[in-house]
Amino acid sequence: MKILDQTISPAERPYIIAEVSANHGGELNQAMDLVAAAADAGASAVKFQTYTADTMTIECDRPEFRIDNAESLWNGRTLYDLYDEAHTPWDWHAPLFEEAQRRGIHAFSSGFDESAIDFLETLDPPCYKVASFEHTFIPLLEKVADTKKPVIVSCGLASMDEIQKSVQTLTKAESGPICLLACTSSYPASVADSNLRRIPALKEAFPNCQIGLSDHTIGSTAAIAAVALGACVFEKHFKLSGDETSVDAAFSVTPEGLRDYVDAINDAWDALGEAKFGAASDNEAQSLQFRRSIYVVADIAEGETFTRENIRCIRPGLGLQTEHFSSVLGKTAARTIERGTPLSLELVGG
Repeated sequence: MKILDQTISPAERPYIIAEVSANHGGELNQAMDLVAAAADAGASAVKFQTYTADTMTIECDRPEFRIDNAESLWNGRTLYDLYDEAHTPWDWHAPLFEEAQRRGIHAFSSGFDESAIDFLETLDPPCYKVASFEHTFIPLLEKVADTKKPVIVSCGLASMDEIQKSVQTLTKAESGPICLLACTSSYPASVADSNLRRIPALKEAFPNCQIGLSDHTIGSTAAIAAVALGACVFEKHFKLSGDETSVDAAFSVTPEGLRDYVDAINDAWDALGEAKFGAASDNEAQSLQFRRSIYVVADIAEGETFTRENIRCIRPGLGLQTEHFSSVLGKTAARTIERGTPLSLELVGG
C-alpha cells in the first residue's frame, strides 16, 4: 500500500496520522496552527473530518437524538448541536490542505457521506478515512471505492462479520488498497480495553490489508505494543496546548504529547530490528571482548606442556574459544609464549 510517496507496511517506518477532529474550536487560525503543530511533531499526515450537522442527522429533540450517557463527554447534548459545533467548515479545507503541503506532510479527511466525498475529490486527497461509526454505511464505502484511492477504515464496535462485509464491499467495487484500524470506540479509551490481540487476528483474516491502530487511549503504551504486533498505521487526536474546551480536548494530546507519541512509536519500530543473532551491530560487537577465551597465564617455554596452571579461560575473548580447552591440555607449546598472550592454534604443537 502506498500513500503518495510513502509505502505503508510493517517493514517501513510507521505512518502516523494527527487527527484534528473538532479541536479547531471553530477558528480557522487554530486549525492552521494544528497543521503546523502536526508537522513539527513529526506526524506523517494531518486529518480532518468532513461533514455538516445536516449531513449527519436532523435537528430534533426527541430522546433518541440526544446523548444520554453519564460517562460521555457530550452527555445531554443533541446530535445536531454537537455536530454543528464540531464540524470543519468546508471552505477551510483548501487552505488547510495547502498549508499541510507547504509543511511537507499529507492532508486528507474522513468523509461522512457521499456529498463529502464529491467535495473532497475537488481537493484530490491522497487517500480517504472511513470512521468507525460509518464503516457499515455501504453507500459511503462504495463512493470511496469509486475514487480508487487508498482507504483507511476504523473498525471500532465492528464484529468480524461486519469487517468482512466492509472489506468485501470495497473489494467488489475495486477500491484502492485497504488498511484496517483496530479501534476502541470510547473517548477516552482505557488501555485495558485496547484488545490489541485484534491486530494479529485482523492480519490473519485479511492478508491483503494493512493493519493499524486508531488510538483513543491516553499515552503511548497501547501504540508501542501495537508496533510489536505488526501495526503500521496509527491515528491520534491532538489539540493545541492549553485547549481544554474543544469538543475532543479531553482525549487529545498536546503538540508536545504528539511529538512524544511519534517518538515512542518510531523507537518501538527501531527496536524491532531484524531477526539477527550474534553481534547484531558494531556497538554490540565491541562487547565480544567480555566473553572468555583461552589465555596463557604463565610464561611457557617451547615444548612445555599446557596445563591448568599455565592456561585458563578468562576475559577478554580474543583468544582460542573455550570449547578447545580440554583438547589443548596435555599438548605442548610450539614456541615460547609470554604470559598474557591469547592462545591460538598456531601456538599449539603436538
